[in-house]
Parts: sequence; C-alpha cells; structure tokens
Amino acid sequence: MYDPRMVAPMRAELANAGVRELTTAAQVDAFMAETSGTALLVINSVCGCAAGSARPGARRALDHPLRPARAATVFAGQDPEATERARSYFPEFPPSSPSFILLKDGKPVRYVSRQMIEGQDPERVRAILVAAFEEMAAATPREA
Repeated sequence: MYDPRMVAPMRAELANAGVRELTTAAQVDAFMAETSGTALLVINSVCGCAAGSARPGARRALDHPLRPARAATVFAGQDPEATERARSYFPEFPPSSPSFILLKDGKPVRYVSRQMIEGQDPERVRAILVAAFEEMAAATPREA
C-alpha cells in the first residue's frame, strides 16, 4: 500500500471529474445494484499509464455529452477489498489496472484493459472511451 498522502492527488483527479470513489465492498455492491442506464467503472492505479493516459483520458471523455449516467472508481493497490469485489463482478475480464468497464443496464458492454491504455496518449484514451459512449447511446432507444 502506498502512503495515502501520496495517493490523494491521484484519487482527486477522478473525484474532481465527478467520478464516485468506492472504497469498500459494500459501496461496490451498491453501485453494481443500480442496474438501469449506463455506467463507467474505472480501476485506478498509481502506475505511469494511469497517471499519463488513463485518468487524463477519462476526465476528458467525461466531458462528452453522451457520457454514462454514473461513473465510479476503485483504486487497485490502495483499496484492495473494493477492487477485489469490483473484479468479482467481471470474472470474464482478467485483472488489469488501470482499466475501464462500461456497463449498460448492469451488464458489461466494453472492457478497456491496461494493454489498450499503455503507450497511448490521453487523447487516444479519450477517443476510445468516447467511441464506446457513442456506441452505447446509439443502442439506447430515445424517448420521443
């Protein structure tokens, strides 16, 4: 575990963008119990690709008008109980941090692993997420 003072700015980067921090298994369960609509779950981390690509890309993507209705994050290596619980909902995806899981009506529709983030600049990560947001929106019937 890293010193919480060192990690505080890494947490704040997503929290300041409106991403809800989930630090306990109970908070993860509550987030996952909300099954209607769209959601983004971010597996945060202290690694360089989280700092240089994932968090900045996610922040920029969340400015998009088609952003998911809800967004939350767990912090790998910092909140192990919450991270483990979040990963338990998606056994089909190998553990990866950072990573993104996009949900529609409680079901995963897109998984963006560390391998897809590493080596990308924030704009490319933003583009990956925005494309996924747009796909989810196109598949969602709109009320007249």
